[in-house]
Amino acid sequence: MTVAALTRPARLRPGDRIAVVSPSGPVPEDRLRDGLAVLRGWGLDPLVMPHALDVHPELPYLAGTDEDRARDLTDAWCDPTVSAVVCARGGYGVQRMVDLLDWPAMRAAGPKVFVGYSDVTALHEAFAVRMGLATLHGPMAGAMTFLKDAATRESLRATLFDPGAVRTLGLPGARPMVPGRARGVTLGGCLALLAADLATPHARRSLHGGLLLLEDVAEEPYRLDRILTQLLRAGRLDGVTGIALGSWEECGPYAEVRATLRDRLAPLGVPIVEQLGFGHGPTNLTVPLGVPALLDADAGTLTLDEPALR
Repeated sequence: MTVAALTRPARLRPGDRIAVVSPSGPVPEDRLRDGLAVLRGWGLDPLVMPHALDVHPELPYLAGTDEDRARDLTDAWCDPTVSAVVCARGGYGVQRMVDLLDWPAMRAAGPKVFVGYSDVTALHEAFAVRMGLATLHGPMAGAMTFLKDAATRESLRATLFDPGAVRTLGLPGARPMVPGRARGVTLGGCLALLAADLATPHARRSLHGGLLLLEDVAEEPYRLDRILTQLLRAGRLDGVTGIALGSWEECGPYAEVRATLRDRLAPLGVPIVEQLGFGHGPTNLTVPLGVPALLDADAGTLTLDEPALR
């Protein structure tokens, strides 16, 4: 089975309502407030869901109970006045709530824009498998990178409102780890979450024909080795046409991280670009998942065949 292009939702327009949810960890109220101000400055109407600022009474690494987090996302998606759903932050918790979502009701509500990264990788995969929906791997409303980095904000803003203007992605420092060009449909996200998704109800049957995006945070090189080795032994990377590597913040000296990535991934024999500019790094470019694209490792770019949003 080859990875297929997914349904692209419609681009946003000034005045559109976007719902903000916390499917993983709790978000500091001041950071969310500042992020909402940015969204309002773009002419959007943010709707903060009832449990977005919750903290679980016994497990403080969760933004409230699994049921409440799932209800917020389901209600936001099924609200006909909402055009997009943006996550407040990552952390941990999506895998505890993803099976509690009302997938039939969400499918019936139709396609909408969905934005997030990190732990939200599990939701990107679920939206792809359960709804056939293209999503945006991009900054979250309460993330420090979104609040501090102008390039991160502009990448998301342009993708939401003028996606045709951001068809070619990549930072100036992007370079080939393995040279070459490859075509495929974009997929991926946080490396550890992709491995954690193995054998779950939302795990894809095949990545054949996919352009794989990988990034992570706070995983030492030996842990990256272990995760990649697990994916390789499971045959999870069989058939990928190319790989785009993002940031590896707090994973140790980059020379060591790079050696690990190259050792595990280069034998696949596909083009690999490194430091493309997405993930937990100082700049987090918005990259659509589920869209056909051309990876040019030599040029350090990922060029979409069509805009991220209709």
